[in-house]
Amino acid sequence: MSVSFELSEEQEQLRQLAHEFARDVIRPAAPHHDETGEYPHEVLRQAHELGLMNTHIEEENGGFGLSALDGLLIAEELAWGCTGIGTAMEANGLAQQPVIIGASDELKAKYLAPMTENYSLCAYAVTEPGAGSDVQGLKTTAVRKGDTYVLNGSKMWITNAGVADWYFVVALTDAEKKARGGMTAFIVERDWPGVIVGKKEWNMGQRASDTRGITFEDVEVPAANVVGREGDGWKLAMAAFDYTRPAVACAAVGLARAAMEHAAQYATERKTFGKPIAAHQSIAFMIAEMAMNIDAGRLLCWQAGSLKDAGKRNTRQAAYAKAFCADMAMKVATDAVQVYGGYGYSKEYPVEKLMRDAKIFQIYEGTSQIQRLIISKEIFVRNR
Repeated sequence: MSVSFELSEEQEQLRQLAHEFARDVIRPAAPHHDETGEYPHEVLRQAHELGLMNTHIEEENGGFGLSALDGLLIAEELAWGCTGIGTAMEANGLAQQPVIIGASDELKAKYLAPMTENYSLCAYAVTEPGAGSDVQGLKTTAVRKGDTYVLNGSKMWITNAGVADWYFVVALTDAEKKARGGMTAFIVERDWPGVIVGKKEWNMGQRASDTRGITFEDVEVPAANVVGREGDGWKLAMAAFDYTRPAVACAAVGLARAAMEHAAQYATERKTFGKPIAAHQSIAFMIAEMAMNIDAGRLLCWQAGSLKDAGKRNTRQAAYAKAFCADMAMKVATDAVQVYGGYGYSKEYPVEKLMRDAKIFQIYEGTSQIQRLIISKEIFVRNR
């Protein structure tokens, strides 16, 4: 039996489509959105028209039902264009994935199917002000009253919060059980009474993305909007990460690739001591290490995606990819700034933005430390 790293003709075409969109649409728009923080609606509308959004929604709900690996190819190219715009696009996938996994056919038809026809957005609202990495510490509650649940609490750092039509929300329905059957997932519409969306956060990087807090004050949620069964919330929220963490990791690969390309190009143009700095071993080795680690990261992503597509558990491999690629992208971007020297520290050159954008990969969708915790548990607990 042999292992092939060759992509199919359809996958190559998909990757090329995403690359051309990133080159021709995302990159020209990226500086404006980074500078102003304006949400890139027009870019996303064009992506929607090309079929580059909502790619994992099943065919029966009007989607393409693309594989996990297909999604990784798209994620890398979009992030090569701009990770802020890429995150804005990919946030739909994070909110949709637990719905795809666990929602009823009726909920899918109501909330997912329309997104394939018309441009719209959604958000994954799980993190809280006092419960970031420790999602089990969340305090938002949902109390059953007849055919509705009354939702109270706050969420924080929610990507797409200010532009989404609906949120995937996890709340406590049994405070005693917590993650062991005491958390329930809901679809909550932004326009419902009692949903209060906070101000846009002005972040270090990825400023094209919309990040805000959300407060729920006595929000009445129909029982029909429970995703899966009561008590499935924690399981569904975590199951989504096995799909989305490899995609986030592949986005980190895309950023690192962009940084390396800029650094390599600059190294052939900038001269010191009568020759291009690429001819100096100290610079050449830095760029060689970038290339080596970018390829290693991509292969970790592809492994995690391929396992999921094969119907196998990929939690450990998803954590491998997320931890490695996040840390790698930060190092590559930092080293790219170093290659540029003083120019790299200036906003006039592209690597300054890439370094700012890279940092969040070590934080969102599970910090680099949490990924190591997951990996260690996989080694020492599951292997007993």
